Amino acid sequence: MRVATVQPFTVPADLSANIAEHARLLRIAEADLGVFPELSLTGLEFEALAADPGLWLAQDDPRLEPLRDACRARRVHAVIGLPLVEDGRRYIGSLVLGPDGETVATYAKRNLHNSEEELFDAGDRQVIIDVGGKRLGLAICLDAANPDHSRELAEVGAEVYVLSALFSDGQEQRLLDQVGVAAGHGMWVVLSQYSGKTGGMAAFGGSGVWKPGGAAEVRLGGEVSEWAYATIAS
Repeated sequence: MRVATVQPFTVPADLSANIAEHARLLRIAEADLGVFPELSLTGLEFEALAADPGLWLAQDDPRLEPLRDACRARRVHAVIGLPLVEDGRRYIGSLVLGPDGETVATYAKRNLHNSEEELFDAGDRQVIIDVGGKRLGLAICLDAANPDHSRELAEVGAEVYVLSALFSDGQEQRLLDQVGVAAGHGMWVVLSQYSGKTGGMAAFGGSGVWKPGGAAEVRLGGEVSEWAYATIAS
């Protein structure tokens, strides 16, 4: 399975611009799976999300159609970060699209910061998807700081830990530590995080793929809208 992780340029709270950029990136992805950061369709713009109900998305929102078209065109799976509405609850979510543009799964961040608890509900389930014969467990940012999260996924057979996140400047060691915990359970780790500013925070990039045990297979620097590719072998 060939995976690609990206650090997109996210326009604060601009769904149309960000959907267009995500679609462009997916159309040039040369992979079975493309992974985007936490809340990649809006950025971590909590004030805007609190003020504008139009920024929230259900999984069947027609505004997501360009992303479905891009997945179909490239025959790629995609993990996309979005403010997700399901059953009247609001989540920091991941939407997984398949190569036919279909919704494969949604995942809601389970571990929230204090500031996030004022705006979002916490998810209550682990999610594993199958891509290219590999079992992928989904995670969002602070989930990886809870060692039970990756351990539970590994115990039920996840082979790859797919982490969408924001690590701000000064948190390089935190990034490595959290990747290391998941990799220590014998899983590959695929991380997509930000480069540049979002929600008033500056991020340093460093998205990449790590082998079981923790050795880096590939990493980006601070580049924006660039893919990092790796092949996860059998």
